[in-house]
Amino acid sequence: MDAGALGLTCLAAAIGMAIAAAGCGLGQGMGLKAACEGTARNPEAGGKIMVTLILGLAFIESLAIYALVVNLILLVANPFVG
Repeated sequence: MDAGALGLTCLAAAIGMAIAAAGCGLGQGMGLKAACEGTARNPEAGGKIMVTLILGLAFIESLAIYALVVNLILLVANPFVG
């Protein structure tokens, strides 16, 4: 296994996971902010807002998990290292 290719793959996986985690964190923070504002403006709709918030956060978190799976595939079953 070529050490240079493995090093670049590890670097790419680290950068990819960092970008995915940062994007998902920003998305979750913005969603939570909007849910809190919505509940503050209309407390009676808090239940519906909470259900939508939890569903949205699950979808956003799944994007981070997909990025983790792709990074693990790159690290374990690296198709670029012959």
